[in-house]
Amino acid sequence: MVKRILLFSIAFFGWHFSLAQIPQRAQTSSDSIMITIFLKHQQDKSLKQIQEIQNQNKFLEMFPPKEARVISWYVMMGIGQVVTVRIPAKDLRTLNLTIENGAWGAYTTEFYPTYDFVPVWQNAIKNKK
Repeated sequence: MVKRILLFSIAFFGWHFSLAQIPQRAQTSSDSIMITIFLKHQQDKSLKQIQEIQNQNKFLEMFPPKEARVISWYVMMGIGQVVTVRIPAKDLRTLNLTIENGAWGAYTTEFYPTYDFVPVWQNAIKNKK
């Protein structure tokens, strides 16, 4: 009987802890949007100059705004930085002002509405079979 209880306990806790290892998607409101932002390095400035402007503008203190969740943030050689954030639609202006106040002068910026294509792609492959 003790062996059964012990085995059950091990199995239960093993299963419970294995669930903790599965990455969970953060909850997002149904009106959230994804935006990809290109922070293009201004070619007439050195990296040190860009960092000085960022520091003067307090860019890293204000970006990303608390309403946003960073989905990805990459450096693209020859371009600059490419950041994708998810943000409630009502806070789009906050995101825009954060970039205007923090990044301008150091970067040329571009914004692109973005969506997750992986489910579409997976569905297309599944339907093709």
